[in-house]
Amino acid sequence: MNILVICQYYSPEPFRIADICEELVRRGNKVTVVTGTPNYPMGAIYPGYEHGQKADEVINGVAVHRCPIHPRKKGAAHRLWNYYSYPHQSKKYVKAVEEPFDVVFIYQLSPVMMAEAGIMYAKSHHVKSVLYCLDLWPASLSAGGVRSGAVYRRFAEKSEKIYRAADRILISSGAFSDYFAEQFGICDTFYLPQYAEAFFSREECRKVPDEYTDLMFAGNIGAAQSVDTIIKAAALCKDVESLRWHIVGDGIALEECMELAKKYDVPVIFHGRQATDMMPRYYAMADAMLITMKDDPVIGLTMPGKLQSYMAAGKPVIGAIGGEARRVIEQSQCGYCVSAGDYEKLAAVCRKFADERSKYDMWGSNARAAYEELYSKEKFISTLESHLRTLCSVQG
Repeated sequence: MNILVICQYYSPEPFRIADICEELVRRGNKVTVVTGTPNYPMGAIYPGYEHGQKADEVINGVAVHRCPIHPRKKGAAHRLWNYYSYPHQSKKYVKAVEEPFDVVFIYQLSPVMMAEAGIMYAKSHHVKSVLYCLDLWPASLSAGGVRSGAVYRRFAEKSEKIYRAADRILISSGAFSDYFAEQFGICDTFYLPQYAEAFFSREECRKVPDEYTDLMFAGNIGAAQSVDTIIKAAALCKDVESLRWHIVGDGIALEECMELAKKYDVPVIFHGRQATDMMPRYYAMADAMLITMKDDPVIGLTMPGKLQSYMAAGKPVIGAIGGEARRVIEQSQCGYCVSAGDYEKLAAVCRKFADERSKYDMWGSNARAAYEELYSKEKFISTLESHLRTLCSVQG
């Protein structure tokens, strides 16, 4: 297959789409990605990509074209400019592209408008599109406090138009299916949970036991991730000298979290943003991984990809999160989970975890077993490739 991939984000930005594309190439497909200038999560163009540098390159067999976009900086005006610059530039590019593609694969994160170029190409060239939804729209706007009004309605209309135009929708969380049915009348969605990269093996990520209990959050630090819940929980556990807290990652809420840790005089170790393939080295510092999300019923529908990485690494998981993620943690019996935003109960289960060292290996084994059963990379890529091939056989 000759596959056109549309996604606003791509390597070196920390998203799984690069690994997916490279695996599709290894399986004999030709893949072209149309993405934006890398600037996520801090809103600064990555060194070496300024002023159109590396606009076209081949990365591990994947042809990558980078459209110039406005960086994802703080503030509503910058965010809107970022939201609309990629769809504008990517549509200009695909309108002029001469290469014929067999199928379009849209890896849909936020904003949903990133899908527009893929929809446009598919319709104008009479090929089919597969949209993989990882962030629900307009529901994702609630993380920023937008739940109603003219802005919300505009994005709701835009979202419905895009989702209805896709020929097939894959969903990363089973809970998304009800939302699509209720909000858009789209009942024919296909569940495809995320996976973790191959380097997240249990042996690579195993901690050498010591006298400390190390707890770690790894990933984007934004409003939706509610990392402040961890800081507040840590503040309630200052008397437990064996507990150590680690935050690995970057994002628009990082400074706020660092200030909060300083305010509460909590010795949280902030490791900053690290390359994805370096993460096993950091996971190996931890006895358990932390996962938190904002207390919001719609955000709770999302299944954060970090959970699969945690489980692939064979790590116990401690969460303050609801919805699909909480169900997975509890059903796989790989740790503890409390309600989203409940830092007091999070502190309580972290204290309890520190006293249950004999159970660490069991929880880690349960996590890895559940990952292998439900979230393997082989199963993901084979299922995705099957969807793409099925639509390749349908013309017009």
